Amino acid sequence: MSIKPHSMHPAHPTLVPEIPALRRSVAAALDGASRMLQRLARQLAAAPARPHPDARPPLLEFHAEAGAPEGALYVDGQLVAHLAGVTRL
Repeated sequence: MSIKPHSMHPAHPTLVPEIPALRRSVAAALDGASRMLQRLARQLAAAPARPHPDARPPLLEFHAEAGAPEGALYVDGQLVAHLAGVTRL
């Protein structure tokens, strides 16, 4: 029984020089794709978030007058804190 050389085996000198060139070509293509994706990722990460067209700044309210809890701080109508001892902002 004899062993037949595989087409990629060094016994076929015509095919062996092509393999390093193919590897370099594939590596260059992958490197180029990686750089392109990296630039795209930076652009997407750097893009500032656009505010919603209906967005408005939060409405802050502070109540320290008679009938309201002293130092009550509200954001958009929701009680978020009591500032003890604070009578005005």
